[in-house]
Amino acid sequence: MSKEQATLRARPRTETGKTAARQLRRNGSVPAVVYGHGDESRPLAVDTHELERLLSRIHAATTVIALEVQGGAEAQQVLIREIQRHPFRRDVLHVDFFHIRADEVIRVSIPLRLEGHAKGVEAGGILQQIRHEIEVECLPGEIPDDFRVDVSALDIGDSIHVGDIDTGSVTVLDEADLSVCSVVPPTVIEVEEEEEELPPEFEGLEGEELEAAKEAAREAAEAEDEESEEEPEEK
Repeated sequence: MSKEQATLRARPRTETGKTAARQLRRNGSVPAVVYGHGDESRPLAVDTHELERLLSRIHAATTVIALEVQGGAEAQQVLIREIQRHPFRRDVLHVDFFHIRADEVIRVSIPLRLEGHAKGVEAGGILQQIRHEIEVECLPGEIPDDFRVDVSALDIGDSIHVGDIDTGSVTVLDEADLSVCSVVPPTVIEVEEEEEELPPEFEGLEGEELEAAKEAAREAAEAEDEESEEEPEEK
């Protein structure tokens, strides 16, 4: 499955380390590296806004990018292997690019997207997604954006496994019997009822006799409460 290729510009950088990386970010760039095929990793810098625009319209893990390095003879075909983000602001702190070749099979993790409304959920069950991606091998030009998984037919107790997914021509590396999703019964928490402690005069009574004795005790208690609430007459 071929798809449109994205493009990103980069420039070499000579200074590395935390201080240099912070200065680079303050100047509107993101530190990055490119590696692969046994070559040493090369430190790069990419424009922050250009990178963010690219990431907003692609799936980073599965999109082949033409990386145009300043001073290079031609663009390199790369995949994004890792994106480091700030834990609170979500700013991109660092990017790792992996150099690939069009004629070489690579391994990549493909996202799984659940579609449809499981009939088991309508019956009160809960849909649980156990795996969110599967690992495959394929040529760079055949990398799928994702795999769509139709869950409409799932009833309570049913599952979908890796082997049930239509993955086309790519080679799936995960075991076929691994569960992807399932519909499970709703969780019911049983609360034990505390046994009612009966006064000694109720011992030995059961059924209607016990209920009659309780009712008589309640009436007597209510009558006693009414008497205690009556105000004394003025003399």
